[in-house]
Amino acid sequence: MDIEWRTDVEPGARRVIESLLASQRTLEDVVRWGLALTPPRLVADVVVQDEYNHDVVLEHPAGVYLVYDTT
Repeated sequence: MDIEWRTDVEPGARRVIESLLASQRTLEDVVRWGLALTPPRLVADVVVQDEYNHDVVLEHPAGVYLVYDTT
């Protein structure tokens, strides 16, 4: 999975996020991860790019938003 950082993220948080993303293979993995957090993180937004591509947005506890490009 390619990661594109569009903001500065503290190096420790960056490593945690990179490890998390390496374990997520499907959108189901992403949603289950969000629901397992305390408090749970739900999908914050879905941005439709076209009929096949959508961006799924969730907030990470480190205070950054993760945007998953789905096809």
